[in-house]
Amino acid sequence: MNPSEKIILGIDPGTNIMGYGAIKVSGNKATLISMGVIDMRKMSDPYLKLGYIFQRVTGVIEEYLPDELAIEAPFFGHNVQSMLKLGRAQGVAIAAAIQRDIPIHEYAPLKIKMALTGNGGASKEQVAGMLQRMLHIDKAEMPKFMDATDALAAAYCHFMQMGCPETGGRHYGSWKDFVNKNSDRCKK
Repeated sequence: MNPSEKIILGIDPGTNIMGYGAIKVSGNKATLISMGVIDMRKMSDPYLKLGYIFQRVTGVIEEYLPDELAIEAPFFGHNVQSMLKLGRAQGVAIAAAIQRDIPIHEYAPLKIKMALTGNGGASKEQVAGMLQRMLHIDKAEMPKFMDATDALAAAYCHFMQMGCPETGGRHYGSWKDFVNKNSDRCKK
């Protein structure tokens, strides 16, 4: 791979469905490599799930050979047990990356949504729609589970944090500035 190219793997931790998404960064342009989910809904033993997460994330790492990992941080919820389970799943995914000496970057869900949509309260559908437009993903390629697009969003958020993504040579001061300069690209 060209030294100016990099692969970023995004992970959306989960104990039933864990999403992953990989993008290739060439200079200031990102393209989709793959996205999918690790489905553990039929598994009942929580410890076997953790082993499966480690095995599958290691497999995804071996397949796509990412240079960096962007992972969504667990958000604070009212159910402490759910939070604990989610933290364990995230920890196991991080351990798989550490085993391969992959730098890890953690982003809060609010930060990811803000980076992609400009709205920290954006829905999963809005984030998926924005990714579909930015990465030119065909509607037929959009996944059934939004855990995959959430993982892809973590990877894209990290790409955006690295510098300025390609915007057609224009620079924008805000989303309002972008809309004003690109009215033909925005739906009203």
